[in-house]
Amino acid sequence: MSMTDSSTKTQRDVTLDTDTVDTIAVLEAETVSAARPARAKLTWTQEDAGEWIANYGGYFGGSVDKRDGHYVASDTFGLVVGEFDSLEDAQGHLADQLHIMLPPVIRPVE
Repeated sequence: MSMTDSSTKTQRDVTLDTDTVDTIAVLEAETVSAARPARAKLTWTQEDAGEWIANYGGYFGGSVDKRDGHYVASDTFGLVVGEFDSLEDAQGHLADQLHIMLPPVIRPVE
């Protein structure tokens, strides 16, 4: 007869890459109840020709840059979230992403 001592369990450190951490954050944010508040106020400022900066609820929300006829959206962490054919599509996609990624910033639209 053998006995197992539960106090001798070994713990292991796990290292996650940035993409995995981002995926976990998005999945966790999506599991919040369906009664989410309205989105934070989002405003855009054109900094230079071909560069738009997002202000999401008073915080830097990311940017959209025009490159080679396409619009590249980057989130608040500087990670590219997509390349789009129109400025409106890029800004809309980034707005959707920010609403998921930054739940503590979400508050009613003013």
